[in-house]
Amino acid sequence: MRRGGSDLMQDSSAVSPRGHIPGEAGVWLLIFGEMSFFTALFASFLHARNGDVAGFAAGQAQLSRTIGAVNTLLLLTSSLFVAKGVGAAQQGDTIRAPRMFALGLACGLGFILLKGVEYAGLFARGIAVTSHPFFAYYFGLTALHLGHVLIGSGLLAGLTAATRRPLAKPSHFALMESAGCFWHMVDLLWIVLFPLLYLVA
Repeated sequence: MRRGGSDLMQDSSAVSPRGHIPGEAGVWLLIFGEMSFFTALFASFLHARNGDVAGFAAGQAQLSRTIGAVNTLLLLTSSLFVAKGVGAAQQGDTIRAPRMFALGLACGLGFILLKGVEYAGLFARGIAVTSHPFFAYYFGLTALHLGHVLIGSGLLAGLTAATRRPLAKPSHFALMESAGCFWHMVDLLWIVLFPLLYLVA
């Protein structure tokens, strides 16, 4: 049930004051480390591509831009649902919050499914990690990102279950926000990966 009135407003302001940094400090260290690691991989990719522009362009032509674009839309939509879920949970809405997290999870699962379809299509054409350096980067980067999507999907599943009851402690809100921040990081990484792998000519 919704919690109403002044109690809800007092609780929300206590656990989520205006201007506060969402989540635990540790999760921001994790996010910074992950983003730094991926940035190094992106730089390595661009360096390798500069040494074989034609070969990387030929590899890129084997990818499905449609699947890549749909997956981008799925993750952007999922981030919107997660943001709305966090907001609903902070308001004590035990109906809307789990629905939003469940919709975010559904988008994440759709991303996983489409990535599997794309991998299967490449394998069916005889394309593998060893086919060309482009595909070594492609499979390496996307598989690493996919692992983060799987972890994030597990977190969203946990939030879907947890927010069916009012969050009672500030630590509960911090953990929820931390999970949301992790998912937004996953989304941001793909926003960089999509043009890097599928669009850069």
